Amino acid sequence: MPNETRTAAPAPSGWRHVLRIVTTKIELRMLSLTLAVMLVLSVASPHFRTLNNLFNAMDQSVVVGMVALGQTLVILIGGIDLSVGSLVGVSGIVMGLCLPTLGLGGGILACLATGALAGTFNGLVTTFGRVAPFVVTLGMMSIARSLSYVFSGASSIGNIPPGLAWLSNATALGLPLNFILLIAVYLAAWWFLSRAKGGRTLYAIGSNVAAARVAGLSISLWSVLPYMVAGLMSGVSAIFLASRVLSIDPLGGTGLELDSIAAVVIGGASLFGGRGSIIGTLFGVFIMVFIRNGLNLLGVSPYWQGTAIGSIIIAAVLLERIFSRRGRR
Repeated sequence: MPNETRTAAPAPSGWRHVLRIVTTKIELRMLSLTLAVMLVLSVASPHFRTLNNLFNAMDQSVVVGMVALGQTLVILIGGIDLSVGSLVGVSGIVMGLCLPTLGLGGGILACLATGALAGTFNGLVTTFGRVAPFVVTLGMMSIARSLSYVFSGASSIGNIPPGLAWLSNATALGLPLNFILLIAVYLAAWWFLSRAKGGRTLYAIGSNVAAARVAGLSISLWSVLPYMVAGLMSGVSAIFLASRVLSIDPLGGTGLELDSIAAVVIGGASLFGGRGSIIGTLFGVFIMVFIRNGLNLLGVSPYWQGTAIGSIIIAAVLLERIFSRRGRR
């Protein structure tokens, strides 16, 4: 047989190699997009790149970031939680009502328990009642917001212990403590999703629940747990929200359900489940916060900010899908 000469495929050039890496890694795509948003806003407003404004943005990212973490777990299994914003409100009100009798520690525990119990209820009804998560969490959204008005008498709760403000005022390593705690929680969630069996189970359920069941995975437990965590993180968010203003309002958390979903989707997660990144969600949170912060600095009317943010969200998701298809090819 004649000898055949095979030539190796030419190695991709430097910039093409970098582009391929960026288009195949969700985290790198989101980092690039975050840096691009920061660059544009820094040019548009010199005030954006000041140290005080950066610390302000870090502080603002904590509340939505905590809620978005729980929302990520729910979306990974193919669900959705529309009640997280209302759970922030009712959990905060429960904490405010418990503070005079139970003290700061007891109030915080009551806040966390309220969120976790409501989230567990969502998960149980969705999993064992086989009711669409959209319907269950929409109902819980209405119930929780109603209870926040009933429990508080439709008025804000003041006289919050000054010690709670420590969470928002303290610093460590030159950074706000609440922001460091946010990063720590996200790193723990990243480890769980990428290294622990439970994290891989969540991805398996979202990708193909029938195959996950055949593989012997505990479908029921891991279908309820994300909703419980989402409710718990709503309680955590309520604590940080109260620590910023030392006041608790029954309207607290309004709109966080949409902000959290937007952050998760911008971060590269699929609403059909099975695909997403907790680090991508974190960058999605930063993008949301930077955009709102930049629009305020530019003096954009609050009535137009919703239009601007909505347009940016749609554009970001479209770009993410384009890059995802190129990365798969």
